[in-house]
Amino acid sequence: MKTILFTIFATTLIFTSCNEKHQNTNPLGEPDIIAVKVSPVSSLNVPHAIQVTGLVSTEDQVNYSFKIGGIISRILVNEGDFFRKGQLLATLNSTEISAGLSQSSLGVDKAQRDYDRAMNLYKDSVFTLEQLQNTRTALDVAKKGNEAVAFNEHYAKIYAASDGFVSKKMANQGEVVGGGMPVLLTNTVQQHVGYLLKVGVTDREWTTIKTGQAAKVTLDGFPNQVFEATVFRKLQSADQEIGSFQIELKLKLNNVVPPVGMFGKAEIEIGQTENAIVIPYNALVEADGKKGYVFTPVGTNKVKRIPVNIMRFETDKVYLSDKLDGINQIVISNSAYLNEQSVVKIIK
Repeated sequence: MKTILFTIFATTLIFTSCNEKHQNTNPLGEPDIIAVKVSPVSSLNVPHAIQVTGLVSTEDQVNYSFKIGGIISRILVNEGDFFRKGQLLATLNSTEISAGLSQSSLGVDKAQRDYDRAMNLYKDSVFTLEQLQNTRTALDVAKKGNEAVAFNEHYAKIYAASDGFVSKKMANQGEVVGGGMPVLLTNTVQQHVGYLLKVGVTDREWTTIKTGQAAKVTLDGFPNQVFEATVFRKLQSADQEIGSFQIELKLKLNNVVPPVGMFGKAEIEIGQTENAIVIPYNALVEADGKKGYVFTPVGTNKVKRIPVNIMRFETDKVYLSDKLDGINQIVISNSAYLNEQSVVKIIK
């Protein structure tokens, strides 16, 4: 009987001991104390900014094509190649074009002979004035036709209208192309022409953004650099594919040459200011989209979790759109280890 009573007593003692140990994380049976720092809540008038993304392009784009159709004889540049103004970029096979020019020249020679003969006959009073005028008209028509053929022969070659580089080659040697079909898609690179970041915005943002407003841009290929930019142009129609309105930001790259199509992010300052609470990034916990939480001290050793609305992020700061009425201080260290049951010690 004594053995049974002892066993029951020992089991009860062990259960009580385990239960007490579960309630206290401290081996001494006391709650853990978390040291935290607090900071006064401050507000600032911050410029309202619009966050956008887009792709790098150049200010001018040129799509080169042949004026007439034919078989491509040579394409002298490849994708990514730079070229200079006046450089020959591509040519058509000239066999048919040369034959047409020779035929036109022969027609001019015949019309000239007919006119000369008619002039002599007119002087001898054999031809009438009308017959002479008809041969003169035929000669003029032949000359104009020859000029048109010669003009087409000149544009059977593609010459660069300005300095630039090839962003895409649309055709290759030996292909048959029609007149006006794009062969080379190029981007212009000149001293007065800069790089752009083309971004899409909503209709409300398009209305708010003004030409000349400042922006800050980061490019994926240069993650540690922030580039200055200005709103260069607002397109007056929506993109039919994605439904957004396009804004072009002119970049100040400081000798950096990004490839066309590089992804970039921009923050456009629209000139309006908003009153916002500014807190350190470490003070924010459980952030999800525009929602998050902060802790505020209650008494001398407790904290309370407060929901907040996030306006935007910076490198080490978070801007909140809430006023946080009645809250004078927030916890700015060890926030990730806190809950409303935590015991804290405020340190300086």
